[in-house]
Amino acid sequence: MKNYIIESIIIAAGLFLMGLFLKNGLDSFSNKDRVVNVKGLAEMEVMANKVTWPLMYKQIGNDLNSLYNDINSNNEAILRFLQAKGLNNDEIAVNAPELIDLNADRYSSNKNDYRYIATQVITVTTTNVDLVRRLIKEQSELLKQGIAITGGDYMYNVRYEYTDLNNIKPQMIEEATKNARAAAEKFASDSDSKLGKIKRASQGQFSINDRDEFTPYIKKVRVVTTIDYYLED
Repeated sequence: MKNYIIESIIIAAGLFLMGLFLKNGLDSFSNKDRVVNVKGLAEMEVMANKVTWPLMYKQIGNDLNSLYNDINSNNEAILRFLQAKGLNNDEIAVNAPELIDLNADRYSSNKNDYRYIATQVITVTTTNVDLVRRLIKEQSELLKQGIAITGGDYMYNVRYEYTDLNNIKPQMIEEATKNARAAAEKFASDSDSKLGKIKRASQGQFSINDRDEFTPYIKKVRVVTTIDYYLED
């Protein structure tokens, strides 16, 4: 009888300890699943450091030789204008003119006084953004010489770029991570928990867009980081 009582006590103690260990294990497993998912945003405004400026004009005529002579004369005037303002030859590219023969299409009923339309584009590509912005305002000087630089076509819009993203990436990632942690700490505080270690983190894609449609030379750089933190009691 005595041995039976001792065996019962040992079994009960073992069951109690097993239950305690099982509870602690389940609590630990449950705590590992307690996470908070937060996002951190970082934004920065930067000035464009590269610009592509297509100077496009059209020339009309009926005689090809005269048309090409006029185009060459206009191109020389534009090159003189750009070089006199401070642009280098390696920043200027003269494209071949595109020619349309209005009489070549048998379905076309050309009622114009001219047969040919030539589209000429001279492209400026430079890191001197401020200079180009000034020249865009001064291109009326070409109009005085009979050269009308036209715009409005999406293909020939001025394009501003920012190419030094690698220089600001570390700073922006650090800021986005700090913002994400601040959000996680606030969540942990509101839920009577403590913020633990990072479970998972991912860096979003950097995006570079115009700040607005009126100042395309000012860019807004943006990145969002996503982080999962463990929550602890």
